[in-house]
Amino acid sequence: MPFLGAEHISLNYPWHGIVSNWSIKSSNKGSSDTVVIVFYFLAVVSVGLWAMLSSNRATVDDFFLAGRKLIWWPMGASLYASNIGSSYILGLAGVGASSGIAIGAFEWNTVFLLMVLGWIFVPIYIKAEVMTVPEYLRKRFGGCRIQIFLSLLTLFLYVFNKISVDVFSGAMFMRLVMGLDVYLAILILLTFCGIYTITGGFTAVIYTDTLHAVVMLLGSMVLMVFAFKEVGGYQGLWVNYMNAIPSIVSEGNWTAKPECYTPRPDSFHIFRHPIHGDLPWPGIVFGLSILSLCSWCTNQMIVQRCLAAKNLTHVKAGCILCGYLKLLPMFSIVMPGMISRVLFPDKVACAVPSECLKHCGTRISCSNIAYPVLVMELIPVGLRGFIMSALWASLMSSLTSVFNGASALFTLDIYTRLRPVATEKELMITGRFFIILLLAISMAWIPVGLTLQGGHLFEYILSMTTYLAPPVAAVFLLAVFCKRVNEQGAFWGLTGGLLIGLTRMVVEFVYGPYNCEQSSRCPALICGIHFLYFTIILFLLSVLIILGISFATDPIPDKHLHRLCWSLRNSQEERVDLDKETRRKSVSQPTTQPVSDVQIQDRSYLWKTWDLFCGLELKPDPKLAPGESLGLERTGPVDMLETPLGKKLLKASGLLLLVLLVLGHILFF
Repeated sequence: MPFLGAEHISLNYPWHGIVSNWSIKSSNKGSSDTVVIVFYFLAVVSVGLWAMLSSNRATVDDFFLAGRKLIWWPMGASLYASNIGSSYILGLAGVGASSGIAIGAFEWNTVFLLMVLGWIFVPIYIKAEVMTVPEYLRKRFGGCRIQIFLSLLTLFLYVFNKISVDVFSGAMFMRLVMGLDVYLAILILLTFCGIYTITGGFTAVIYTDTLHAVVMLLGSMVLMVFAFKEVGGYQGLWVNYMNAIPSIVSEGNWTAKPECYTPRPDSFHIFRHPIHGDLPWPGIVFGLSILSLCSWCTNQMIVQRCLAAKNLTHVKAGCILCGYLKLLPMFSIVMPGMISRVLFPDKVACAVPSECLKHCGTRISCSNIAYPVLVMELIPVGLRGFIMSALWASLMSSLTSVFNGASALFTLDIYTRLRPVATEKELMITGRFFIILLLAISMAWIPVGLTLQGGHLFEYILSMTTYLAPPVAAVFLLAVFCKRVNEQGAFWGLTGGLLIGLTRMVVEFVYGPYNCEQSSRCPALICGIHFLYFTIILFLLSVLIILGISFATDPIPDKHLHRLCWSLRNSQEERVDLDKETRRKSVSQPTTQPVSDVQIQDRSYLWKTWDLFCGLELKPDPKLAPGESLGLERTGPVDMLETPLGKKLLKASGLLLLVLLVLGHILFF
């Protein structure tokens, strides 16, 4: 079979497990690093407080969508910051150190999908007048089983994938710099992120994300400059990387295989052999696009930022800005990871289990410490604190985005099904308490995670997205582009695809993954297919199931699909909602009751503090002229209008971005 050959694949996943006992030692530690980090934390607190006190947080739109007033530059910065978590930086640099630049294609691939998001998916979501991604599926197909199923699946992945991995990677960084206990580090981290997410809502998340993005970009660029200067520029990296071999490759009578410690011959190429390559080019072109479609066009964390924009022009401009920023990690994260291997081959490229155990606490590989080793050994005291602040920024932006996005999913997609008559105030309190629940679950997961991290569990947690994303991508793609797809086809295609993906994930967990020292006992028919090829196969199987069942059952009449799919996106006819009977009954209820000055003064300071914390502080009603309204109506969807000049600027910027993307692929072909 042409897709088999796991024995030749040194990288089964784009990420690798994170260990809890790193032991990076540096003689350059200084208190000034800690001072810089503390100063940055204070800056984040200041921005969060400003956002909390200057914005309205008492309605659903305000808390989850920042009042739909977001402009393009904080939106684009937030898109970038929320996607680049600390574990993501570790993974990109670590895989770059072990196998070269091909992992950078994971970042460049998202540029194209950002254009798809801004020009195709978001306009459909806006016209559907939804606040969450699962809500679109309810409107598109009717019923609520797909909506609830997808919401629960997303929440599960957020908690046991995104939050868990980001928390542990952040704790490792904190221990390296401050020497804190892991439990204390995680407690501080979660508490800090949780408080300003709960109090400030989505507005605080967006503007702190903007600060995080600036610091992340500056920090990574500073490290890149130091790294390239140390290695002798790109030419020095090209020459020295291929010779970056550890000095110890044997122990007793045992000798490591050359492929375990020798750089790949195709390390400086993105497009690699379709069978023997660790990241084969068909998988990069097609499989990775499927994963990116799910990660960017159907992910609540990402789509939520687009739905918060003030109009479609700002949506597209924000996506383009994020696209330009996504061109940088190849040079600012992946290549510094490769340079780390050149400068510290015995640590980063260790081949002997005892050596790896000494440097990073695992017997297989230490490539994940490539980035922190570079920071700790290469950057001078003081400036290193700024670089570490950039790493905290990546972690905090990722966590706060997950907290707010997960809260929106639970409150709007699940709680409203349990409590159809919930008031706006009740929803606001529920959303905030769910974030507290997420914090508690994350903290309870700490001892379990620390116990199991020594094995391969975290590799499989990270692979959940790889094996569960294709069916989700298939459902959304067909929902938008094929109006013949109905609820039965979408539901069974989604569940069938997820069961197939889950089967492979469980089998790999039972048999263990392949590594260069020993082959996996997993049957080649299951585990021998590269994960990117498996992504393509699973996507096609899901599409076939969806289409097969849909064409075998009754179609959805067009009167229910106006402005919900691509072929009817510009329809002016009135849409008859399929979900009319299941919509929340309290939508028409006023969100605020008339309040007098006396009522406010009679409340205790404790209640006033509680209201301020929850964004529910009472304000006296303004004196209205005859016929004037209070303006309590729910904020409408994003404005779809675009000016001619705005369209031209967006087209020119988008075209330039795509040209740069193509040139980059040609350069590193």
